[in-house]
Parts: sequence; structure tokens; C-alpha cells
Amino acid sequence: MENMVNSLLKKLEESYKGKKVFLTGHTGFKGAWMLKTLEMLGAEIKGYALEPQTKDDLFYLINGEEICDSVIADLRDKKRLEKEIIDFQPDFVFHLAAQPLVRLSYDIPAETFEVNAIGTANVLDAVRLLEKKCDVVLVTTDKVYQNNEWIYPYRENDRLGGYDPYSASKACTELVIDSYKNSFFNNKTYNVHKKGIAVARAGNVIGGGDWSKDRLIPDIAKAFAVDAKVKIRNPKSVRPWQHVLEPVVGYLLLGANLSENPLQFNYAYNFGPHLEDALPVEDMLNLAIQSWGKGGYTIEVFDDQLHEAGLLKLDISKAISELKWQPKWNAKKAVSMTMDWYNEFNSNKKNITDFTVGQIRTFLYE
Repeated sequence: MENMVNSLLKKLEESYKGKKVFLTGHTGFKGAWMLKTLEMLGAEIKGYALEPQTKDDLFYLINGEEICDSVIADLRDKKRLEKEIIDFQPDFVFHLAAQPLVRLSYDIPAETFEVNAIGTANVLDAVRLLEKKCDVVLVTTDKVYQNNEWIYPYRENDRLGGYDPYSASKACTELVIDSYKNSFFNNKTYNVHKKGIAVARAGNVIGGGDWSKDRLIPDIAKAFAVDAKVKIRNPKSVRPWQHVLEPVVGYLLLGANLSENPLQFNYAYNFGPHLEDALPVEDMLNLAIQSWGKGGYTIEVFDDQLHEAGLLKLDISKAISELKWQPKWNAKKAVSMTMDWYNEFNSNKKNITDFTVGQIRTFLYE
């Protein structure tokens, strides 16, 4: 295991140290973890995203404005996005920015499609104008698959679809990507365009610094911090839970491999936990209570409850086989590290930057 860890670190450091990385969504929950990890690997980073919503967003807690060139702008501002990418001349583009919430997508369906599908087209349009080698990892979601609620884990070549506007918007995003790959970044003309394009589909991520509405772990952390009971909607819903650092490192590893051999790795990859860690919401909640040391919950049922998938699992064998990526933390460890982060935030907020760095080091070096 130690040799595997050293090999991974060496590969990531060799791939990103001194390289220019354009990161969309850098002010978001997952984006901020990726931003800090990239800084620790020695990358030069330019971020492009909307302004964080609160002063407690992870981006501010890690002093994100000091560790990257931070551009606060909208993906739908095509000219601004194009200018920022062209001016920066990146070696890598990681596209994480999105409208990421299922329930919110019911309130703003058209905007969700516009941000996720057209926003991605805007990124790829800007990449088309780069007259240099550039490797691009576009992050979608595990929810791109047409969910038949079956027990089998979804593979990368399974049919795409989407019941709710968020899931459908991400499936549309994948069609946009596929079209650009065929039309402008075709393997047959790689020596002309020099762009490697890959897609990453990740399961449900948890970790410190997530304050999003209608997400399990933020709801738990907010409730337990004030000794309140957390309210849950779908206790039996099964999700592929994983700590946020699992896909972050997966994306970076995919980018590194893509840079070395763009014609071999310019495909879609699932990043999720092992199947035994695809757990029901209620099981995850009980792990959180165990880790926190106390807490309780109530189950809310609404007559007009919005549709959310009940069962979803990912097949990660392709990432394991081809990328040599492997989940490190099981569900219990992921929940423990997450609850530790929120405990530290509540008790010693001034130390949270160092605490976050410590968790990244633990993940990378253990």
C-alpha cells in the first residue's frame, strides 16, 4: 500500500507542479477542496465561478482568493469565460461549475439546463480557441444514467437519461460533450487540435465545508451543532457515498493520465465507493450520530414530495483497472472525517484551514 501511495503522489506532483490549471467552480464545496489540493501539488491556478454564498464557505476558510487568480463570473457569460481561458493559456481545464442540486432544479429547471449544458458548451468553445496542448476533465454526475432502480451498478456504457431537471441537464451535458469530441476534438485529428477530453461521473460526496441546502451531511451538521434533530425525507434511499477527496484525487489522476496518453483516456469514468459503501440514508445518519457522539432524527413524509431516485450504485471497475485509482476511505471513515471537520469548525474555527490541509495530507499520504 505504501508503494501505491508514493507512486500516486509522485504521479500527481509530476503532472501538476508548475502547470497552469483552469478550474471552474473553485468557490464551491468540491471545487474548494480541489483548489487546495492543487495548490499543495504546486499548480498555478485560475478559478472561474460565482461568488460564495456565505462567509463560512470553504473557499473563504482556506483563503482561496490568496491561492489562485479568482474570477467571479457566470458560465453563461460566454465572452468573459472565453477571455479568461485564452488569457491564461492553461495546461489543464477542470470543469466543476454547475447548478448541482436536484431539488433546486425543480424550482429553476430552465436555468439548470442553461448552466449545466450550455455552460459546458461555452467551456468547450473556449478550449477550441487554444492553440496549444490542453487536457480537459469535465465533471458531470452519477445521476446521468437512466435510473431503473435496479440492484446492478451502472457502467460507463449504460444508457443515459434523467427524471428530474438536474439529472436530465447532466445527461444533456454529456451529449454536448460527445458532440464536441466528435466534431472538434476527434481522435483522428488529435495532432491538429491537441486536446484530450475526458468525463468524470462521481457519486454522492460528503466532507467538511458543505453548507448546501437539502443535502444530508450539511443538514446533520447544522442540526447537531444546536442539539436539534435532523429531518430526513428518504431514509431508505441508497446512494454511493464517498468523501469528497476520493473524486478530487480521481479527477486529478484522470487528468494526469489524459495528459500522458490523451487517445487512451479520453472517455468517461465512474468515481464512487466500493459497493458495500453504497448505503441507505438512515445508515449514513446513524454513522454520523455514532461519530458525533449524540444526535437524533425525524422522518418527514409529504404528500407532494418531489421525485428523487431511491436506488443508485456505480460500477467503478474501469477507473480501478485503467487509472489505477482506488477508494481509500470506507463509509464509516468518510463520515468520521467529515464529522471531525464540523466539530473542529464549531470549536476552533481559526484552525480550520490547517485542519483541512491536515485531512488532505492524511488522505494523500496514508
